[in-house]
Amino acid sequence: MSESEHTPIRAAGFLLMVPGAPPCFLLMEHPHRLDLPKGHLEPGESDLEGALREMEEETGIPRADVIVDHSFRFELRYRVPTHRFGPGPRDKVLVIFLGWLNHMPEIVSTEHHGHRWVAWEPPHRIQAQTIDQVLEAVEKHLSVLPE
Repeated sequence: MSESEHTPIRAAGFLLMVPGAPPCFLLMEHPHRLDLPKGHLEPGESDLEGALREMEEETGIPRADVIVDHSFRFELRYRVPTHRFGPGPRDKVLVIFLGWLNHMPEIVSTEHHGHRWVAWEPPHRIQAQTIDQVLEAVEKHLSVLPE
């Protein structure tokens, strides 16, 4: 087994939120599911650099418009039965950052069928495998922040 087969595949993205009463967060629409703006890292990219690049590519939102909450980082590790990165199953690490926007921007979706803004009204039951876990972690994070 080569070294690359032992190295986890890395992906990163953002949960983007807009303040309000209630705040809203962005989900991207695929034909049969919803997802966060995220994607695989390019060689040499840090998790944050890759998350910002993927966010810009998938939403059209410039990174300069995002206030990154550096005190939040969600990481999930799981196995993927992938052929995209070679034969056999591989470990994958997904890192999600929390970003705030001061307005609801126009979304230019280049890789998805559309998008939707969802009201922040936990608990959320959108997609158990990833999104619900991220939202639960953000809910805990926000509950300990000073007002």
